[in-house]
Amino acid sequence: MSLDDERNDGLFGGSGETRTRLPEGEGGDDVYGARRSARGGRTSSRSLVTVVGVVVLLIAAIAFANRGGDESSAGGGDAKTPDAAATAPSGRKPVGGKADGIATGFAKTEQGAQSAAANFAVPLGSAEMFDKGKRDAILRTVMAPQSVAKFQAELDKAYTAPFFRNVGLNEDGSTPNGYQFISRTSPIGTKVTDFSDRKATVEVWCSGLLGLAGEKSTKPVTNSWFTLTMELAWIDGDWKAVTHSQKNGPAPVPGDDRASNSDEIAKAVEGYGGFTYAR
Repeated sequence: MSLDDERNDGLFGGSGETRTRLPEGEGGDDVYGARRSARGGRTSSRSLVTVVGVVVLLIAAIAFANRGGDESSAGGGDAKTPDAAATAPSGRKPVGGKADGIATGFAKTEQGAQSAAANFAVPLGSAEMFDKGKRDAILRTVMAPQSVAKFQAELDKAYTAPFFRNVGLNEDGSTPNGYQFISRTSPIGTKVTDFSDRKATVEVWCSGLLGLAGEKSTKPVTNSWFTLTMELAWIDGDWKAVTHSQKNGPAPVPGDDRASNSDEIAKAVEGYGGFTYAR
């Protein structure tokens, strides 16, 4: 079974795109050290674009701050709630709480359903899913009560010794000494394909990392792109996942970035925490 096959089996795992809120948490040559060929002049051009981009962002931030000050000093009626758009926040608080570190308390709206699906995709594609106790806790939090037992049984059959060996882990699912196992899912965007008073179907476009970081790893951390489809139900005042499936892509053309070595990858995963995702 290849890593793509594993993702296709769903083990990891309308309008607008997903935005993110505040974060919650931070070489040498080896299997990560291969470089993709770079075209002449690409580095200098990229540096110039980066500098220009930073300047534009600073100007925009200053303009926004000044505008906010002018509006507050002008007085008058209540501030207008911003309209929802493809890349803009809705102006509403996305979640009301958390359970086991997973966002809960989503609004009974299309935007709330998108937020729920995006936030559920993260733990379903995390390294914690490879631990039986943590996996069951995740399922109890994100899945509808009537779906928990079914998914627990299916995943217990999937997370076996051969599967663990195939991703570089020990047969019991533990990480070999001297290595760091990485499995992380990052939602890129969401889309509602069906919505009613108590049900919703949401697609979540994701980028994922999977592999074993270590100097002599034969299962280096690789990147993949996939789309999760979640059927949600409104249960006891919140959205819960009834079922979910997965397909490959859409995948962009790979860039010419240098592949980081294993130490850089491990430190990045340890140092950079996740997000609460919201529309």
